[in-house]
Amino acid sequence: MSISSRFAVGIHILALIEINKEGVSTSEFLAGSVNTNPVVIRRIMGMLKNAGLVKVRPGVAGAELAKDLSEITLLDVYKAVNVIQENELFGIHENPNPACLVGRNIQDTVSSLFSTAQTAMEKALAAVTIEDVVKDILEKEK
Repeated sequence: MSISSRFAVGIHILALIEINKEGVSTSEFLAGSVNTNPVVIRRIMGMLKNAGLVKVRPGVAGAELAKDLSEITLLDVYKAVNVIQENELFGIHENPNPACLVGRNIQDTVSSLFSTAQTAMEKALAAVTIEDVVKDILEKEK
């Protein structure tokens, strides 16, 4: 199972809003770039708005970033689009057999490993900003 594509789409939306800041970033425009339905974009935009990452106004076409590019990390986007519940990146099956040596001990054994892995991933995401993403995209076009 992979992390929800909402995460990648959220990054896509924020990068495109910045790169298109001289234009109007409507849900239709953004959907064209993501190659999805505008309803999907509006849903994710609502999540980004609730997290304070974008500004959208009812009845007015377009969106803009609510913070400077350098202030928005990938961890912010990850959390904004509800990829997972807090500390639940890795699920552990709930009812292993307590009569089995492995079944009785597997949850305690892997839960700390999973927590360490999630913390490491979140630290890596916190070190990258939307500014870094935009710079990389623009560099690829040179």
